[in-house]
This record gives sequence, C-alpha cells and structure tokens, in this order.
Amino acid sequence: MNKVWLVTGASSGFGRAISEAAVAAGDVVIGAARGPEALDDLVAAHPDQVEALRLDVTDLAAVDAAVRDVVARYGRIDVLVNNAGRTHVGAVEETADQELRDLFDLHFFGPAALVRAVLPHMRERRSGAIVQMSSMGGQMSFAGFGAYSATKFALEGLSEALADEVAEYGIKVLIVEPGAFRTSLFGTGRAGVSADSGVYAKVGETRGFVAGGHGSQPGDPAKAAAVILAALEAERTPLRLPLGDDGVSAVLAHLDQVREEVTAWEKQSRATAFDGQ
Repeated sequence: MNKVWLVTGASSGFGRAISEAAVAAGDVVIGAARGPEALDDLVAAHPDQVEALRLDVTDLAAVDAAVRDVVARYGRIDVLVNNAGRTHVGAVEETADQELRDLFDLHFFGPAALVRAVLPHMRERRSGAIVQMSSMGGQMSFAGFGAYSATKFALEGLSEALADEVAEYGIKVLIVEPGAFRTSLFGTGRAGVSADSGVYAKVGETRGFVAGGHGSQPGDPAKAAAVILAALEAERTPLRLPLGDDGVSAVLAHLDQVREEVTAWEKQSRATAFDGQ
C-alpha cells in the first residue's frame, strides 16, 4: 500500500527533494510550507499524489489542526518529516534571547508538537516513521553556530529517547545529519544573523563561510533524499544518518575526539565513588 507522507518545509531544499522522491515511489505527499504556492508545479504534475498545505510549524494550534485534517481525509500519516528550518549565525554572547527562542520554536517545539500529534495514530496502527532533519551540527558545534546547534542537539536528544519509546509499536525514528548541501539554507533571505560586535574573529570567519557558501555546496539534495528513503526501507533503519562526505567525516572526527578526551581522563573519572563502594 502506498504511503502517506507529511513533509514540513516542503517548498524547497531537502523537503522538496524528499517530496519528489516519495512521489516517484508512488506515494502520496502532503507538502506543508508557509508559502505552499511554491509547490504548485508539483501539485499540477501529480494532482492525485501531492497536496500543498499552508502551515507554520511554530503555530502549535495549527499543527494539531493540520494533523487532524490530514488523518481525517487520508486515514493515516505513514511518514512524518520534520524538515522546516533555517540557519542562524552569531556568537553566543551576541545572540539575543528572542532570536534563540524563535529558533527553538522552529527547530524543536514545532517538531515536538508534530510528533505528539501523529503518534497516537501511528501507535494505533503499530507502524510509521518519523524523520527528524537535524544536521552534522546536531553532533558538534563551532564558533557562530551555537544557537543553531543548540536546537539540533535538543532535537536529537528528544529523538533518541523517542526511538526507544516507540520501537515496541513498530515505529521508526531516523535522525538525518547532513553536511553542506545545495539548498537555500545559506540564502540571504533564510539565514538568521545576530548583531556582530567584531569581538569574536572565529564567528566572523563563520559568517563569511555562510555568506559565500550559498549555491556552491557540494551535496545534492536529490541524492540525499534517495538515501533517506532507502534507510527507511531498510530492515534495520539507523537512528542517525550523516549525509555528505563532509558530514560523515565531521561526525566521525568528532566521535574520535570525544573518545580521546574521555579516555584521557578515564582513570580519574571512574575513581569518583565513595570509598569502599
């Protein structure tokens, strides 16, 4: 039976690529976006398979209503893809409280609300999949990406617990950690930027990397979408899926660094029990 997908941020980038891949597989896609008109061409080409839905994932009441409506009309949601997002660059000291809260609303609280909304239906059918679009920045961070990575770290922590909770109901959870892919993430209209005092030179380097990286990223979103679909169909779907040569290399290097640091202090760290324990 063909699957029913609910994909947020479906108008461009990974959301669009995943939607197109699902349609090519014969599935039905409800593409959610703040500007659903960007999906008009996909809807026109596949009117029986694609529906564009206006949705701001930071509007939690609208999230609940959208899920109820989709389930009422299609009978189920087989795959939820939490993809809506944007980047943000700024030093931790210079990132305003409201900027941080807005980013968490988009990358954490919105996806959490969508998960809560779809899970009762998936549990009832004892099947389903939840795809959480994170980033290699959900495993590590560096100057300028503190706020962005904080939201992705939070999403990954939630998702790891979620995977453990829902496995007994036949529900899969896949955390996707892309490197640099040719999406609109670094576009001028999509990249959030905090005020720059010029105090932190490394943050300035990151700003330059983001500003100059739009349109030249090495990763192909269509190829990434194909790997995501393959991972969901695999007998053993991984919990985490780094994507891109840069993403895989960065995650592996970070894991090596963590192991090295833990091992260096292992003896002292283990010797912290009460005497005689």
